[in-house]
Amino acid sequence: MTVLLQIGRRPADPSPDGAGTAHARPDPRSEVRVFRSAHGAHLFVADGSRVYDLPERTALRLERWTAAPDGSLEDLARELALPLWAEPRIDGTPAEPPPLASLSLNVMQACNLSCGHCYADEGKFGGSARAMPGRTAFDAVDRLLAEAAPGADVVVGFMGGEPLLARDLLHEVVAYAERAGAAAGNRVRFALTTNLTTVRPEDARLFAEHPFTVTVSLDGDRKGHDALRRAPGGGSAYDRLRAGLDVLARHGRPRHLAARVSVTPLTGRLLDVLEHGIGLGFDEVGFAAVVSAPDPAYEITADAFTGFLDRMVECGEKALRELSAGRAYPFGNFQTAMHQLHRGTHRPYPCGAGAGYLSASADGNLYACHRLVDDPAFAMGSLAEGSDVAARARHLAVRHVDRQEPCSSCWARYLCGGGCYHEVSRRGRPGCEYIRGWLAFCLRAYVELCAAAPEFFRTAVDSTPALVSPASPASAV
Repeated sequence: MTVLLQIGRRPADPSPDGAGTAHARPDPRSEVRVFRSAHGAHLFVADGSRVYDLPERTALRLERWTAAPDGSLEDLARELALPLWAEPRIDGTPAEPPPLASLSLNVMQACNLSCGHCYADEGKFGGSARAMPGRTAFDAVDRLLAEAAPGADVVVGFMGGEPLLARDLLHEVVAYAERAGAAAGNRVRFALTTNLTTVRPEDARLFAEHPFTVTVSLDGDRKGHDALRRAPGGGSAYDRLRAGLDVLARHGRPRHLAARVSVTPLTGRLLDVLEHGIGLGFDEVGFAAVVSAPDPAYEITADAFTGFLDRMVECGEKALRELSAGRAYPFGNFQTAMHQLHRGTHRPYPCGAGAGYLSASADGNLYACHRLVDDPAFAMGSLAEGSDVAARARHLAVRHVDRQEPCSSCWARYLCGGGCYHEVSRRGRPGCEYIRGWLAFCLRAYVELCAAAPEFFRTAVDSTPALVSPASPASAV
């Protein structure tokens, strides 16, 4: 038969993040998926996240087999000359805990806004407001450098609550981390998540003078944003955010300025929100559905995910048109998915939480991520004693996507990774059909974008280590 044409890059050889001995799949139909684009039929192979052009006759044969298998996948692969590897790149073997690459500091577990959809409960996580002592913050930097790989880049993140309420400490930690990193031989980069309502000129200069990625919480235009975020005294949180953007424009813009939109039942048309954010000058605008919130009225339910998918695809179609025409369109979810598919990104975990990424609470305890602070089920040691390698290993063993149900039989498992640990632990997986629907759209869009604007994939991608893996549902799906 005609040799299949692979689109994109061949993934790298197996690495410690998932390679091991052969592992029997519970449903071989989860290994391959036929899809179509404007250019014909294509094959997606889950192992390696590979995409191939596919002759129509072969596509029809595969679809018949998927609906009613008449033999093994191996027999079918021989019959159709399918590009399956003899040994899988990922199997059920859990990863060993890697060196730390990023650590977020919950420097202020309190906030100046009150938002019902906030997973962190204004930073209190169901407890009381707390501020991280300076010595604890410096110990966090030392712990990260002590457990990092020699010479590796590392990321220090600042979370809350609202981290700019601990402004003096934040500035001190940046200076300390750069000195300590230089002495240890590790380049340190920084990340900050903020509502941007209290930013000052000296903060803007800090972000501009140091390698910062700043993510701003944005929930729409003035009406939409203020519907979710209540400022003290009844003022407009949106007006304060806009004032913060003006401060950045006048005094210093960070290396990367992103907007993250938390989608609730109150969120309007996503395309309008996306274009509003782009119009404000953000380098990237992305969406994340609120699946778990202190107030259930703000949660996207399983039924609501259908409408969410339709609105996300509407945004994706606009991004596809713009990028195909050679115009910039910084829709973060779409661009992340395109680059991941092109690289052949495939992994058995949704993000780096509990692996290369941990989060330090204000009192110096370590947790799998910033969303799981104060949750004993995700406790991972302390700054004083070091990360709990045994707890991290158990976390990676139990949560390998091939050991999760129903994930192990899903064709999208190595793109999704099984879902956000925080959301799954609170709500299960109500968004699985949404994730598959979004990724199915992204596969089709990827083929069409490859044909229309191959130069998009030659654009250098920022290599700054993220606080979470780029395969996280918040970013990719």
